[in-house]
Amino acid sequence: MGSTLAAALAEAGIRRPEDVSPDALAGLPRVGRLRAGRLASAFIAAGPVYDVTELLVSAELPARLAGRAVDAFGPGALRLLRDDPWRLLQLPTVDVPDADALARVAIPGVSSADPRRARALVGHVLARAARDGHTLTTAEQVADELRLYRVTDPAAAIDAAVASEQVYRVGDQLALDRFYLAELAIALAVHRLQRTAEPLAGKAKPARGELDKVQASAVTNALRHGVSVLTGGPGTGKSRTVAAVVRAAEQAGQQIALAAPTGRAAKRLAELCQVDAMTIHRLLGVQPRSGDDGEVDFRGGFARGPDWPLDAALVVVDEASMLDVELAAALLIACADGTHLMIVGDAAQLPSIGPGQVLADIISAGTVPVVELSRLYRQEAGGAIARLATAVRAGELPAVDSPDREVVIVPARGSAESAHRVVQLMTDSIPRALGIEPDQIQVVTPVHRGPAGTIELNAALKAKLNPHPFRKAGGRFDVGDRVVATANHLEVTPTGFANGEVGTVTKVESGVVTIDFGAGGTPALAEVSGKALSDISHGWAITVHRAQGSEFRAVIVALAPEASRMLSRPLVYTALTRASQHLSVVHGTGPALARAVRDIGAAPRRTMLAQALIDEAG
Repeated sequence: MGSTLAAALAEAGIRRPEDVSPDALAGLPRVGRLRAGRLASAFIAAGPVYDVTELLVSAELPARLAGRAVDAFGPGALRLLRDDPWRLLQLPTVDVPDADALARVAIPGVSSADPRRARALVGHVLARAARDGHTLTTAEQVADELRLYRVTDPAAAIDAAVASEQVYRVGDQLALDRFYLAELAIALAVHRLQRTAEPLAGKAKPARGELDKVQASAVTNALRHGVSVLTGGPGTGKSRTVAAVVRAAEQAGQQIALAAPTGRAAKRLAELCQVDAMTIHRLLGVQPRSGDDGEVDFRGGFARGPDWPLDAALVVVDEASMLDVELAAALLIACADGTHLMIVGDAAQLPSIGPGQVLADIISAGTVPVVELSRLYRQEAGGAIARLATAVRAGELPAVDSPDREVVIVPARGSAESAHRVVQLMTDSIPRALGIEPDQIQVVTPVHRGPAGTIELNAALKAKLNPHPFRKAGGRFDVGDRVVATANHLEVTPTGFANGEVGTVTKVESGVVTIDFGAGGTPALAEVSGKALSDISHGWAITVHRAQGSEFRAVIVALAPEASRMLSRPLVYTALTRASQHLSVVHGTGPALARAVRDIGAAPRRTMLAQALIDEAG
């Protein structure tokens, strides 16, 4: 707080929180009666945050955790944290010493042997496993980790967590309630849709010769079964098959909903099918949540659900490899009885950022019809990107044969040279040689740090592409900056944004950054400020995970030496398949790249969905 404002508050008689009122605020300079009322209302609404802040600061914890605690636990967060300070471990950035420090302040004389601590640590261990994609962890592994936190009776702690219904037992494994319930909900919903679906009126069929027999079977599955899966690599005709399904349903007079996890993927789906498409979050109608019990609703606060299901007879979801268990559960329970759900995706890509492996589990369970397309049509047309991606998908890294420079391999020695090559390609070589401008080129890299990580590459690319030497102090973004969302904020007006969406800054004014996430064509403006602004980063260079679900005209894949330990076949495959017309690979990882493609598959995830699907199918 500035000294001038502090003095003005004192002069207006505002020295303590209880002094705040519309009348008192109206006494401040340049604050009228209307604004004073709004300020007072905002202060009252923020009361729970101030209360939690006071508790956190007394424990020497960051005040910024207060807002996150109130978001997670509701207006009664202070009462809940005083009753059980280890609830703080439910926030993703909090570690055990933080929660212990809060406990010592909230409950003077508390012991580290307190059963509330042991019970909370069970959930904390499972939450950490979920960040690696697992929805299940063996009880033995949990017990081993509890001992590291000085829990003397791990079995009792696990029993207490199960008794509280925050944790479920699945055989000899344990699951957090939110993920257990989400995977169970998926299995129940798949079985319900399979049981209740009637064949959609087949008045229209794909034109003769339009599809091959395998593709045509996927169309038949989508129109006949409640749930079906279409999978395959790039260039195998997935898009053509989906378009045929949509046309057949339209000609039969059926209502259709198309969705994808990201805005770019939804836009591509809409252009392909000539039908409106949207992100899954927007399809389900995300809405703010408020509660006072500290429980997490895996349905995510969506308006659409069992009480207000989706209206469409056919729902098509593309890029399904990105679906985590909670988003998939929300989507499936929002499908009314009789809905046909077509799930489209490439199981060879990276699994979801969130926990689970929904697409892979549905395919492996074998309880719904699955069609995998394997014939490479783009190869027949000479598509070097598709040929390379198909080989990598099969665990091979062939020499590139691309005289038309659709694919270019750029060797680099060391991280600094890798970064130099990336900047040179984006700002000079590709625009000059191929006529593709920088605004249509995307850099993807496995790492954040190092010369060829997202942080330094974005700084270097901004200096070349959008320098603003006279920017006001304290600002991070300028008009013309490319940015990427690192979290979902669909509450932002006038149009929210989802994790991974790439946009361009169009206006910066008074702490509000306006971003166009429209990906070309129709603008999709978001006015971003406050906490939401902390989930925006520069986006000329983004991680491979962040790029998943998006396609760009040209892509530069930066593989510097520091990325070697992170390489896997799914990561390399996902990176290569982001490009539609041109791919440059800056190769600085030596033999590690071929070894990863040959030997390193997806890190196994422990989930229960496949077995739950089998159990429900009987």
